[in-house]
Amino acid sequence: MPVVRVTRRLYFSAGHRLHNPQLSDAENREIYGLCNNPSGHGHNYGLEVTLRGEVDPRTGYVFDLKRLKQAVEETILTDVDHTNLNVDVPWLEGVIPTAENIAVRIWQRLEEVLPPGMLERVSVLESERNIAEYRGE
Repeated sequence: MPVVRVTRRLYFSAGHRLHNPQLSDAENREIYGLCNNPSGHGHNYGLEVTLRGEVDPRTGYVFDLKRLKQAVEETILTDVDHTNLNVDVPWLEGVIPTAENIAVRIWQRLEEVLPPGMLERVSVLESERNIAEYRGE
């Protein structure tokens, strides 16, 4: 059977502050600029989750995208939507909430609820210009 990739795109809004407590305030400002604002800032994030697999001859699906949407909503979006990623999301505790780190943590959570070996890619779209992609490497 052919191997096909399918992607579901979802959205969430959240605030965060990029700040490494191991660095001085001056170093944080130099590295993160406006993203180090002590009050934080927000994004309307896009999240793309791609699965890879053989097309099921009975259904024509690699994976039912309604089921994928439900898994992402229950595992990720209920935790992150309209939150402060620095303080409200237990599975991001102790992590600088860059798009890169968010992508890795989302991958780790989805791996626990999706069929083994199907997760191909997680992309966090922080803006139209800034995207972090993780492939489990």
